[in-house]
Amino acid sequence: MVEHVYRRAAAARGVDAVVVATDDERVAAAVTAFGGIARMTRATHRTGTDRIAEVAADLSCDIVLNVQGDEPLIEPEMIEQVIGPLVADAAVHMSTVCCAIRDPADHGNPNVVKVVSDGRGHALYFSRAAIPHMRDIRLQPASRAYKHIGLYGFRRTFLLKFSELPQTPLELSESLEQLRALEHGYGIHTVETQYDSIGVDTPEDLDRVRRQLLAVPART
Repeated sequence: MVEHVYRRAAAARGVDAVVVATDDERVAAAVTAFGGIARMTRATHRTGTDRIAEVAADLSCDIVLNVQGDEPLIEPEMIEQVIGPLVADAAVHMSTVCCAIRDPADHGNPNVVKVVSDGRGHALYFSRAAIPHMRDIRLQPASRAYKHIGLYGFRRTFLLKFSELPQTPLELSESLEQLRALEHGYGIHTVETQYDSIGVDTPEDLDRVRRQLLAVPART
C-alpha cells in the first residue's frame, strides 16, 4: 500500500520529492526495497503531522505535504489541488481537500471525517459526527455534506509552529489533529475535489479499496 501511495504522490505536478516518515523499521525497509526514500523518526510523536514536522525541520523547501499512507486511492490531481492555494496566496498557511458525500452511509460513519466550510472555503469545523445536521430534510439539497480527505499542505514555517502547539480539547475529543490549528485560531483552506478516496482504517475499508482498484485500469 505504501508503495502505491508513494508513486501516486510522486506523479503529482509540483512535487519535487517524496519522503516516507516512519518510526517502524519494517516500513522503512519496504520503502527502500522499491527504491523510495524513507526517514526514521522518533516513536513519541503525538500525530502523523508532528512526525512529518521532524523531517521537515531538516528540509529547505517552502511547502510540505502530508500524504497519509493509508489513502491508496489518492489521485495526483488531488495533491495538485492542495498545493494550489499555497502557491496562489501567501496568506494561506494550511490547505486540504474535501468531496461531496455520495454514499449516505458515510455521513454517519465515524471513520469518515466530515467538514463544514464558509463561503470562502475556510474550514469551520471537522468532525467524525454527521455535520451539518439536517434538521429539516427539505434543506438537504442546499446543505451538502462534505467528506474530508486526509491530505494536507503546509507552509514549512507553519508546520514547524504547528508541531510546537499544545494539543487542544477538541483535537483530543475527536482524535483529529487539524482541529489543533482551528482551536489555536489558524485557518485551514479547503478545496472541493471531484475525486473521492477511502482511508483504510478497517478490514472492510481494505476490501472496498481492493474492489475499486480492480475495477479501474492501473495508472502509470
